[in-house]
Amino acid sequence: MLICLTASHRNASFDLLERLSIGAPTAASRLVTDSDVLDGAVVLATCNRFEAYLDIAGDDRDSAVSATVDAVAAASDLAPAELRDSVRVLGGKDVVQHLFAVSSGLESVVVGETEISGQVRRSLEDARSNGTTTSDLERLFQEAAHTSRGVKTRTRIGAAGRSLVRLGLQLASSRVTDWAETRVLLVGTGSYAATTIAALRDRGAVNIQVFSPSGRAAWFAAKHDLVAARDLRQAIGSSDVVITCTSSEVPVVAPADLDDGVRRIVIDLGLPRNVDPAAAGVDGVELLDLETISIHAPISELNAESEARAMVDDAVSRFRAQALEQSTTPALVAFRKHVFDILDDEIERAKRRDPDPESVEQTERALRHLVGVLLHRPSVRARELGRAGRGEEFVGALDALYGVQPAPEAEVPSPVVPLAERAAPVREDADRTDEADAS
Repeated sequence: MLICLTASHRNASFDLLERLSIGAPTAASRLVTDSDVLDGAVVLATCNRFEAYLDIAGDDRDSAVSATVDAVAAASDLAPAELRDSVRVLGGKDVVQHLFAVSSGLESVVVGETEISGQVRRSLEDARSNGTTTSDLERLFQEAAHTSRGVKTRTRIGAAGRSLVRLGLQLASSRVTDWAETRVLLVGTGSYAATTIAALRDRGAVNIQVFSPSGRAAWFAAKHDLVAARDLRQAIGSSDVVITCTSSEVPVVAPADLDDGVRRIVIDLGLPRNVDPAAAGVDGVELLDLETISIHAPISELNAESEARAMVDDAVSRFRAQALEQSTTPALVAFRKHVFDILDDEIERAKRRDPDPESVEQTERALRHLVGVLLHRPSVRARELGRAGRGEEFVGALDALYGVQPAPEAEVPSPVVPLAERAAPVREDADRTDEADAS
């Protein structure tokens, strides 16, 4: 059984989400190994949301929630009660609906933003590395990725949605007269920094310095035709706009780094925060952090969002129908094995009774054809009952008539198709917190 614990900008403070972005990923691998009630877990923690998708062993939902809250709270230096009050618990169809909408950018601060699908993909890859996925979680996340790609390519939601960096620059543009004359300092050299450079150049910025807490400024500057800064305070002093996007777990820019009385815009795209919040108190400094930016997130284009949500709804319905149909697969596999074992025994008897190979071959061919005909209707009926939510009737009938029961789940071949085989890889915008410059 799958459930989801979720907290986002809609129902949790940015301070809590900031702590979860650091601690939750470290707790992910222990969720399964230290718990008797969880078979699998995939944890997604970004600047605007925390998600824990859990595959429960049995149906003890309350114990699974408690174990997850305790582990994540401990890793994030939070009181379990505080975390429990900030998360929603979803089950059944709601889990599928939620993940499909999240991965398609429909639950983001900026509806239609592009970063989240890459973050969802990486959360699955991390779970694979930690050995915490299950066949049900794999299928759920793979279908979410497939749905996200469809929404992006078949709707206008991607045009309606803007990334947080572009929204931050848009807010700053109300104070910037001419980006071509504006001196910009970029703090960070990860993939998200590259996205920021592209957004700056789209607005006409040409005077861009880069500083790296980890010493990669020269390499990054050469790659992107920028000026490398060696001293952070000096670089800030010679800049009109400072943009930070590193994965440092402590603030990189302090109030003392900002000259009092100098008008300057500081855009903090980091989570955890790259800029000490006290910097907002420095005379002349205007601080735009993620919380401020999210308040100004625009209303999406309603038609594009409605179209995208309709696609998500259709994908959820197909996923649910497929899951119900597959619920009878273990029983059908067991039944077919039972029948073919009987068939093989009869063919062996025929070989012992009749020394003529040609005669035995004809008999075997006739028996296999007969078995195929006899199995066709039960196979079709199994899928029909599954789709109708009556799969247990099929399982009970096999047990009552033949004494056949499904094999344990671990013995049934997984129907999961690796993501790489579903579609060619799609390049996503990098997550600012896991691929950005670490100091």
